[in-house]
Amino acid sequence: MTSFFHKTTALTATSLVLLSLGACSGMSGRQQDTAVGAGVGAVGGAILTGGSGIGTVGGAAVGAVIGNEISKDKR
Repeated sequence: MTSFFHKTTALTATSLVLLSLGACSGMSGRQQDTAVGAGVGAVGGAILTGGSGIGTVGGAAVGAVIGNEISKDKR
């Protein structure tokens, strides 16, 4: 049962990230990179910690910082 819950959580998180990328059309490149980094980090954090809320939020925060920093190098 736990495995099913984790797979469902990961699938839901991934789907939400993909759907939310459509909202990036009016954002600057840096904002897009930050948002994408947060989404990818959240999914990665959820997967690595087995669906833990703290892991998901932590992954999102780390991903947002990385996305923001990568955007600085593109200029």
